Amino acid sequence: MTVTELLQHLVRIPSVNPDNDPGTPHTGEAALADFLATWLRQIGAEVMLEEIRPGRPNLIARFAPLDGRPRLLLGPHLDTVGVGGMIIDPFSGELRDGRIWGRGTSDTKGPMAAMLWALQQHAPHLQQLPVAVDFVGFMGEESCQWGSRDFGEKYAADYQFAIVGEPTSLDFVHTTKGSLWATLRATGKAAHSSQPERGDNAVMKLARVLDALQEPLIEKLATFTHPILGPSTFNVGTFRGGSRPNIVPDLAEAEIDIRITPALHQAGGALALVQQMLAGHPIEIDHADEKPPMETPADHPWIQKLLHIRPASRCVGAPWFSDAAHLSDAGIPSICLGPGSIDQAHTCDEFIQVADLEDGANFFSDLIGSLIPAS
Repeated sequence: MTVTELLQHLVRIPSVNPDNDPGTPHTGEAALADFLATWLRQIGAEVMLEEIRPGRPNLIARFAPLDGRPRLLLGPHLDTVGVGGMIIDPFSGELRDGRIWGRGTSDTKGPMAAMLWALQQHAPHLQQLPVAVDFVGFMGEESCQWGSRDFGEKYAADYQFAIVGEPTSLDFVHTTKGSLWATLRATGKAAHSSQPERGDNAVMKLARVLDALQEPLIEKLATFTHPILGPSTFNVGTFRGGSRPNIVPDLAEAEIDIRITPALHQAGGALALVQQMLAGHPIEIDHADEKPPMETPADHPWIQKLLHIRPASRCVGAPWFSDAAHLSDAGIPSICLGPGSIDQAHTCDEFIQVADLEDGANFFSDLIGSLIPAS
């Protein structure tokens, strides 16, 4: 099976994240995890499926026992974003114009296929490598990263380094921002709109607070900057309130997104900062989910080894977050790396260039080959 054929097969197994609006009834990672478990066992791996949420497992494949040798983790995620609004068949895996089309071809079944193909090429050697290579497929990356959080808590001590599969054009993403997603809520008192003085307008209350908060919060976030990632940033992504124009609204909610640099994380994080700046305002904070940034030094020995294997690659940063951040936070030095471009991720016509996929497969094959002792 070529790496192109392998990717086509992966795309044809829907593994859409069920959170938010999946756009299809075919959700969850279980079917893909089951296929991969069989495939990996056939090339010599011992495979475990660990259920993290009902029917949604992490897949852990080891080719060598946990015997104290150093371990390298290859870790793409199993899930994809939703398929609503796609203008191509999301699960076709069609090969056309030198590209493979469908949901996940870029993010992140393309990097997954490249890793799997490389493992297959070196299957006879994987048990004897002085550095064990494990493959882990994480569930839930496209929402709350439950899979990588759970894995890091349980297994971080076993690993020397992790390569998380993401479409990075084979550059080494060694630093990323974290993120705070939180809901800000204002409550009021409903009344007939002909007598607004009898009510307490929650929409206006929240709007005034957000307006007052924006400038000083942005100024404060700008002090937490990074030479590659730039400053921490703030965005109000959604605003909801009221039910009818003739009712004074008694509830309003806004969802905010703060992108967190390592400096802000080290200073106590974004949630603590927002809580401080909202002190004295009639606003509640709800559903706060803070994800850590990631920063693995560019001179880390594993990164230097990877640069030796592929000198054309660069060490770069990214404003997005991934499973790598949770692995790094748990103590595994990590980077994101894989073929394909982030520009195609989550798009209505997602694709990966076959040439890029093959370059990625060859890179991972060269990496594993470099671990085989000279005879």
